[in-house]
Amino acid sequence: MEHWALQEIETPNGTRDPVVLRSDEGGRAVLLGINAGQELGDHQVKEIAWLTVVEGTVRVSADGDSVEAGPGALFRFAPDERHSVASDGGARILLFLAPFPGAGHYRGHEQGAAVER
Repeated sequence: MEHWALQEIETPNGTRDPVVLRSDEGGRAVLLGINAGQELGDHQVKEIAWLTVVEGTVRVSADGDSVEAGPGALFRFAPDERHSVASDGGARILLFLAPFPGAGHYRGHEQGAAVER
C-alpha cells in the first residue's frame, strides 16, 4: 500500500512546481498547488485526465462551460480535450493521468520529482 497526506505536501511555487506522487505505465498522479490568481491556461494532455479538488476553490473551463468547484469535486477530460483551471483564492488539486504515457505524449524532460512518503 502507498499513502500520501495531500494537505501536508508542500507546493510552494504553485503551478510552476508540480509534485509527481507516482508515475508508471498504469498512470501518473500529480499534486498541484494553484496560488491565488494562478491559472493552468487552456491546454490538453494525451491521457484521460481526472482532476479532483483537495483544498480551496477552482474554476474549471472546457468546451465553453465553466464550473466553480471546491473540495471533493471531480472532473474527467478525454485525451486531447482542451481545458483550463484557475483559482482566485488558491487551491490544491490532484491529477490522475491514465494510461501514462498516452499515445503521442511528449517524453522529453519530465517536470516534477517523485515525492517521498
